[in-house]
Amino acid sequence: MIVFVRIVSVLLPSFWLAATVFGQVQAPNPDNRAADPGRTWQYSLSLAGYYVPSDQSYASPTFTADSERIHLECRYNYEALKTASIWVGYNLSFGKNVTLDLTPMVGGVFGRTTGVAPGYDMTLSYKGLELFGQGEYVIDTNEVSNRYFYAWNELSYAPVKWFRFGGVAQRTRVYHTGLDVQRGFLVGLMVKKVDFTTYVFNPGVTDTTLVFSIGYTF
Repeated sequence: MIVFVRIVSVLLPSFWLAATVFGQVQAPNPDNRAADPGRTWQYSLSLAGYYVPSDQSYASPTFTADSERIHLECRYNYEALKTASIWVGYNLSFGKNVTLDLTPMVGGVFGRTTGVAPGYDMTLSYKGLELFGQGEYVIDTNEVSNRYFYAWNELSYAPVKWFRFGGVAQRTRVYHTGLDVQRGFLVGLMVKKVDFTTYVFNPGVTDTTLVFSIGYTF
């Protein structure tokens, strides 16, 4: 609980600072809902397959549901293998030319790892340039030594709407390599509502880990 309070005390001033820099908070307006004003929910389903040469390979599905301010999410094999998490968050949006979409969240984790996790999703965009960040602090209620901060960050550029490329970094304990923070590059394609992205971690440094991701928005 003390750790959770400390994290919240750090995040809240950051949210206030973002609101000051980017201006008045705006309601999120996904493309699907803009085209259909009567629609209140937007959903996404994604599956990431991890090929890990030095450890166990696995698949990690994620499902999200958003309605204006409310964000709901379910993850599996994300915090740990054979572990699921359920999240609830609050969507915030700032700015016009430079936009910041921010979703502070809290989740419950259960399975091989059991506990709670405050976290966030963040996307900073300017034209074709996008910085995406996702993080959480996993508070294992059974084993203090298992508590850790997980992070995934992408910086990508889309010269056209259907193609993007860039760099990626992650910190995870689902599998282990010789690096605490793994780095690499990404290449992504968008075909209508389907997103295909390939991530290559640690090329030329240690065992190269590949992640193949497919996502569908509806």
